[in-house]
Amino acid sequence: MRYQISGHQIDIGAALQSHVENELGSALEKYSQRPTDALVVFSKDGHEMVCEATIHLSSGLTAQAKAHANEIYAAFDKCVEKMDKQLRRYKRRLKDHHKVRPNPVELSEASSYILAGSEHQDETEPETLQPIIIAEMETKIPALSVGEAVMQMELAGAPVLVFRNEGKSSGLNIVYRREDGNIGWIDPN
Repeated sequence: MRYQISGHQIDIGAALQSHVENELGSALEKYSQRPTDALVVFSKDGHEMVCEATIHLSSGLTAQAKAHANEIYAAFDKCVEKMDKQLRRYKRRLKDHHKVRPNPVELSEASSYILAGSEHQDETEPETLQPIIIAEMETKIPALSVGEAVMQMELAGAPVLVFRNEGKSSGLNIVYRREDGNIGWIDPN
């Protein structure tokens, strides 16, 4: 497994790097999901340290966790604990996923844009209705079943996931977390 451990405007020492590799490796070993790489980023938010971890599994699924604490080691330990809880919750489904799907998740290319929000909410109408694009990136849209999409959304901690449905329609679908705590699924005809 490849590790990419970095600090955003903070220095990461060799002791912390080896601690991350050992602890994360042993936590992921329990689930035998053949992780391909791990990205761990440490940053500072006010007086707190923040640890964000993203693990890419060989199946094409991704697990993410984020934690805050007063000390950098405590932030990492909380982050690993969250990751462990997510993977434990989906352990059986992840293992079944490997039996049903011998090949990795198929990904389609797509463009992703970040649009500028309105800075001031005055009552005058804007000159143009064209949004201002402030960033343009490439993204991947996975081909998943609805159950796998819900699992991927939960593992990534995302509020919404766009995916290509492997079922009967094979069109673009969306799953999202509703305000009442349930999961919504949009399947256009």
